[in-house]
Amino acid sequence: MSEPQDPIHHDSRREPRPVSVLRPTTVVSAHCDLPCGVYDPAQARIEAESVKATIEKYHASDDEQFKARAIAIKEERSDLVKHHLWVLWTDYFKPPHFEKYPQLHELFNEATKLAGAGGTKGSLDVKVAEDLLGKIAEIDAIFWETKKA
Repeated sequence: MSEPQDPIHHDSRREPRPVSVLRPTTVVSAHCDLPCGVYDPAQARIEAESVKATIEKYHASDDEQFKARAIAIKEERSDLVKHHLWVLWTDYFKPPHFEKYPQLHELFNEATKLAGAGGTKGSLDVKVAEDLLGKIAEIDAIFWETKKA
């Protein structure tokens, strides 16, 4: 009969323990790494408004250094839009929401693409930024409907 093994000071020369010993005995879940419960599409909207304003200022300027900074800021803000949308998509919205609003996955997919390299991150077209804001507005309307429920 073998001695009980100390889980911290395990002698690796012995036979390995079954994987089940490594499984947690209590499983917990949360919306995010720190379950604060604060979600709002406004974060994505504000960043998208910044993207649109930056594109407009880019086109209004003749200063090449300003334009270079504007592009860098626009790209950074576009990434932040995607981040805030992904948090909502993956952490806030749950299967019952997707059942009630079957267009939700497509809306998020389209919105994140509009914020990506094929959208505002890679474009200087104000119309693309306006389209992004439109998708965020659609997500926002659904979000607030779910909060009322």
